[in-house]
Amino acid sequence: MEQANYTIIVAEDEALLLEYLVDKIHQLDIGFEIIGKAQTGSQAYELVKQLTPDVLITDIRMPVMDGIALLEKVHIRFPMTKFIIISGFSEFEYAKSAIRLQVSEYLLKPIDPEELKNALMALKRQFEIEQSTYAEIFNPAMTRNNPEHIAGVLKDYLIHNYKTDINLNLIAKNMNFSPSYLTKIFFQQYETTPSKFLTSLRISKAKHYLTHHQELTIRQIGEIVGYHDQGYFSRIFKKQTGTSPFEYRKVK
Repeated sequence: MEQANYTIIVAEDEALLLEYLVDKIHQLDIGFEIIGKAQTGSQAYELVKQLTPDVLITDIRMPVMDGIALLEKVHIRFPMTKFIIISGFSEFEYAKSAIRLQVSEYLLKPIDPEELKNALMALKRQFEIEQSTYAEIFNPAMTRNNPEHIAGVLKDYLIHNYKTDINLNLIAKNMNFSPSYLTKIFFQQYETTPSKFLTSLRISKAKHYLTHHQELTIRQIGEIVGYHDQGYFSRIFKKQTGTSPFEYRKVK
């Protein structure tokens, strides 16, 4: 059996389909581990907060909190989590048009095991490429340093690489840490989490560009600071500042 390197939470309100997905992923044996199952969007969100998975697989139609609302909330708080969406035929185009949150794959019901395998293999290759980019800095040798030093190196890395997609889960894995432990040692030093620090840094840079570079569009500024979808950038900016990028620029 291949060692499980990457973690998954599956959210599906139909119990039979939920168990089918879990069984198929286990049978594939390609390096993924199911660490949580949920039958409502709110249950799934609580599991994500507790377990910080690498991948969230969710149906588009979910009770209490639908799949879109779930992905919105997860993407804001855990931007490193990858998404696979499940939908029925009547919802498929809706799912594709409604979600611009870096969804990795859309799987149409009934789920084809080969399509599920292909989606997970594509994610695995992406994770492996990302991990290799971190390996020079974040590796088992780094753990010989004290927590203060590790937190400092991570902070410097975020400052110098904020424009790129940064996967904190994989950084932790490279050092054989859990994401929660990496978050803990960073918080002890800086009284914030790595994700919140990265968001604050990006928004601070965005404010600078909005004020001093009138020639750049809102979309261009979002891309410069690491947000490739303008709508998502605007939502994050407003959540952090209380105003939209357009309104912020108008009053400055």
